[in-house]
Amino acid sequence: MEANEVNEFEKQMSEAGEGGMRRIALAVSVLAVLLGMITVLGHRTHTEAVLTQDSTNNKWDQYGDKNIRILQLSMESDLLSLQPSSNDAGVQKKITENKAHIEKWNDDLKEIRKEALDLEADVVRAEKRADRYDLAEALLQIAVVLSSITLLTRQRTYFILGLLIGLAGVLAAASAFLVH
Repeated sequence: MEANEVNEFEKQMSEAGEGGMRRIALAVSVLAVLLGMITVLGHRTHTEAVLTQDSTNNKWDQYGDKNIRILQLSMESDLLSLQPSSNDAGVQKKITENKAHIEKWNDDLKEIRKEALDLEADVVRAEKRADRYDLAEALLQIAVVLSSITLLTRQRTYFILGLLIGLAGVLAAASAFLVH
């Protein structure tokens, strides 16, 4: 292509509204960057929910283990009190020790249960935030596609619709910060 042909082509492009198409292409790029950022936030929030659920499961396992120990000590105390023994003082001492452990562990159970329930609430919050990021991601993907169609069809209706859907996606992502 010669220099005068390049100038002529540039003139034709500007007359055809290619300057506006550059702005549309830039807007599509911005939407794509926002999509990437929100995708990362969504993935991290899903990971947070999974890790917190794992911690919750560990707390409930700890609760169950301690509950089993309480039942075992309780059964041991019952058996000791029912069996004849030549050392009643030693048996009573062991029963008293077991009751002290049981009381302490019952208090521990209350604390472990509270921690597990708090972690469950954290999981629910993380999942709600992740759901909003997922919605935002889907809306932004649609916005990128619709806006890109404008570059092919030259119909600005697709671009405007894409921008509106993109704005809805950004608002959905922003609403994830409001989840408490």
